[in-house]
Amino acid sequence: MIERVLVANRGEIARRVIRGCRALGIGAVAVYSDADAGEPHVHEADASVRLGPAPAPESYLDIDRVVAAARAQGCDAVHPGYGFLAESAAFARAVVEAGLAFVGPSAEVIELMGDKAAAKRTLAQAGVPVVPGEDRDDLDHDDLVAAAQRIGFPLLVKAVAGGGGKGMRAVHGAGELDEALAGARREAAAAFGDDRVLLERLVSRPRHVEIQVLADRYGQVVHLLERECSVQRRYQKVVEEAPSPAVDAALRERMGAAAVRAAEAVGYEGAGTVEFLLDATSLDGAEPAFFFMEMNTRLQVEHPVTEMVTGLDLVALQLQVAAGKPLPITQDDVRVDGHAIEVRLYAEDPVEQLPQVGEIVGLDLPSGPGIRVDAGIARGSRVTRHYDPMLGKLVVHAPDRPAACERLSEALAATSVRGVTTNLELLAAIVGHERFRAGALTTSFIPDHLGSWRPSPAPPVSLVAAADTACQAHLGMPRSGDPTSPWDGLGPFRPGGVGGWRVNFTEPTDSSGTHREVRLRERLGERTAELDGEEQVVPAPAPPTDRTLGVDGSEHLWVHAEGRTAHLVVEPATRHGDAAAPSGVTSFTSPMPGSVLALPVSTGDRVAAGTTLALVEAMKMEHPVVAPTAGTIGAIHVQVGDPVDGGSPLLEFEPSTEAPEDTPDDEPPRARP
Repeated sequence: MIERVLVANRGEIARRVIRGCRALGIGAVAVYSDADAGEPHVHEADASVRLGPAPAPESYLDIDRVVAAARAQGCDAVHPGYGFLAESAAFARAVVEAGLAFVGPSAEVIELMGDKAAAKRTLAQAGVPVVPGEDRDDLDHDDLVAAAQRIGFPLLVKAVAGGGGKGMRAVHGAGELDEALAGARREAAAAFGDDRVLLERLVSRPRHVEIQVLADRYGQVVHLLERECSVQRRYQKVVEEAPSPAVDAALRERMGAAAVRAAEAVGYEGAGTVEFLLDATSLDGAEPAFFFMEMNTRLQVEHPVTEMVTGLDLVALQLQVAAGKPLPITQDDVRVDGHAIEVRLYAEDPVEQLPQVGEIVGLDLPSGPGIRVDAGIARGSRVTRHYDPMLGKLVVHAPDRPAACERLSEALAATSVRGVTTNLELLAAIVGHERFRAGALTTSFIPDHLGSWRPSPAPPVSLVAAADTACQAHLGMPRSGDPTSPWDGLGPFRPGGVGGWRVNFTEPTDSSGTHREVRLRERLGERTAELDGEEQVVPAPAPPTDRTLGVDGSEHLWVHAEGRTAHLVVEPATRHGDAAAPSGVTSFTSPMPGSVLALPVSTGDRVAAGTTLALVEAMKMEHPVVAPTAGTIGAIHVQVGDPVDGGSPLLEFEPSTEAPEDTPDDEPPRARP
């Protein structure tokens, strides 16, 4: 058996692999960058090795450093987790050449399955159904345009070396094709160093259903049932479950057999996932249609739902296979027990879905029967722009799907992350939606059913608690020690007939910019708060509040109450205009932490409405900054390649007072969506 494993990853997957090693009595070595020196996975391992500075290419993606760390620590195997080098054929090859076991398939299989065009051709020959399209990978722009005309619209532009939704564009008409090809190529080159793309027919009302497979080096392959992964944003999964509510026994057998054929066709070894698109319009037929999409040659983020319904430990099975042992199970041993659902907890704005950064100043995670939390963070963890914004996963198991949905809603209400904005409220909205409860899922579930969703306003109890914390901070008065009094130090009287202490808040996730006003009072022993003009008696004690300061000195309050975490920003008591600022000039800022990918404009340029002024890249995804009206470019504060924080100034823009030449005087210019 393997005796010591280097875990070539970070966050929750590193912690998961370390736990798996410890359960088998195997030593585990962690690696870390300077940004992760204090993170949980570093302290939970038996030993840890610094790789380098925070940027991934200088640490986690440096193959030579990772392999050298494994050898220096006396490891006999390397587990890549997922992400980073997990699907790098060069890394797998380097590990084996160093005399170590790679916990995964061979470099040749990774290379083949990582090339979406070659994988599609290979599996089509093995009898696995594939999506109609053009899978030649040597086509130039004109060839791709001609191929698109042959295939017809709608279609999907897809990176040949892609994964995780990067380098993908849906195209609904010929007029969108040029921009989609350019964007997909640019994004693919940034993410994978390979700008080749292929074209596929866009499947109508698709469901994303995948099959977990396991294979040993002796030719035995089994599948571990299916997972439904249809709820996505930006082609990346948000909610996963097992089994799929759309798959019956007959369809499960067909899809499982196709996945096993795929693994056998390439000589697969270890844990992998064969991903299919299931045509929801065909589910009422005798044989619903499904098509091979890609094969992930690694452990998946969503592997816990498979573990919870099968009772199997996938990390333990990976390690056994890597050690040269045969699979200890056969297909007849695989049984489904109940239902499991997983949600991915991201540090991101739940509406705009842009990555967020900050320090975790408060953290409450659920526990209890049927609840599993795989988290990569702890109180004090810092979420930076350098890595994927996923913080962890909440997983529940119950006897059936309705019970699992209820358990997950309760677990989400008990979860609180304070100090950084997360998608918790969006997850709760998804799980509570009637169409989700009915199992009516497609890959467009979020835009179809939650496209206009916004977080609910902070409840009164949260506003009062935040106002109390703000008052204490501004007054500098100590508390009396009475835990029932959130009004310590305020006093019962204020002159002038106004009374109380007023605090104004805004909620960053409220796109309408609604201001909330709280006025705290204590009269004749009765504690009251006037909220947005309405007075009410407020119960005590108030929930605890965490306070952080923004880079600009702004005061941020985080309160968890009534099943949700409110993020409130204290408005300054007075505002001062900048008399020196030119009238009408707007400063465009970065929508999220990342780096400047492109600046297609220069100082002095006159641009039309809808012109892209800058491209900011975060997590290998592009986010354009677009001119809302015609105007003139002023000072530019950044250069291509510069790192930027959320809110960092990019450039100045002065709207034009003249109507564009191609726009009638009585019709205002329209911004492009």
